[in-house]
Amino acid sequence: MSVRPAVSFEFFPPKSLEGSFRLWDCISALAPLAPEWVSVTYGAGGTTRELTRDAVAALGERFGLRVAGHLTCVDASREETLAVARGFREKGVTDIVALRGDPPKGSSGFEPHPDGFRDSVELVGALAADGFNVRVGAYPDRHPEAADAEADVQWLKRKIDAGATEAVTQFFFDPETFLRFRDRCVAAGIDAPIVPGILPIENWTKASRFAKACGALIPPEMAAAFDRAERDGRADLLAVVQAAELADRLVEEGCEHLHFYTLNRPELTRDVCAALGIAPERALSRVA
Repeated sequence: MSVRPAVSFEFFPPKSLEGSFRLWDCISALAPLAPEWVSVTYGAGGTTRELTRDAVAALGERFGLRVAGHLTCVDASREETLAVARGFREKGVTDIVALRGDPPKGSSGFEPHPDGFRDSVELVGALAADGFNVRVGAYPDRHPEAADAEADVQWLKRKIDAGATEAVTQFFFDPETFLRFRDRCVAAGIDAPIVPGILPIENWTKASRFAKACGALIPPEMAAAFDRAERDGRADLLAVVQAAELADRLVEEGCEHLHFYTLNRPELTRDVCAALGIAPERALSRVA
């Protein structure tokens, strides 16, 4: 690999004092890698709305990072949703990752709020019209609700046409999955950047559960390898090797930006970046 890719990182907002310390430790470990931007997630049904807003503000103010706040349209009116976006702007944040969002726990599926956005396309259009820089999600493996793989491509095109400037994919484990998806997007006329999302596997059981929920396919040989590695106490080593090999192949195929799902655990992401030759570029800038 001869080109240093740009990187970005996803965090989730803390729900406790311990979680706050963990988040700050995570940022302290990864901020020196000079990410292009970082994002903070938004819980199902907006359950972390205030926490997300506060974490977004803190990351920008205390660490000097470009921050994107996640925003969904689940269980909220248009005005309530846009009020959250305006709250981001008041904190100096104009980047938003716009997602439909997962239904609240216990519900059978997504139901638009009577006064809310019907879907992510409407949300993207409203945010873009209000001057936000909007990123959206994309699915190299078929979304659980999509009729087929082509439906995912066409839905992404609708979001880009509505004003999104960039897409970030759900995590995947086979590089060919992303490369085939990228080819289909190009054929469909999508010219916005599509950033591959990478999940360094901190816990194989949890990662398997996440993958099943979002439709990410697990290669059988990968499942067998992690089962053996966990028995032998080598799971972290395998996680770094697997994610680094995936990332290296993507860079070789022309990907200039990699997005890491950190789960607020910096060690594996930092080690994967080191394996890719991504070293700290600056001293941590932190405002007391």
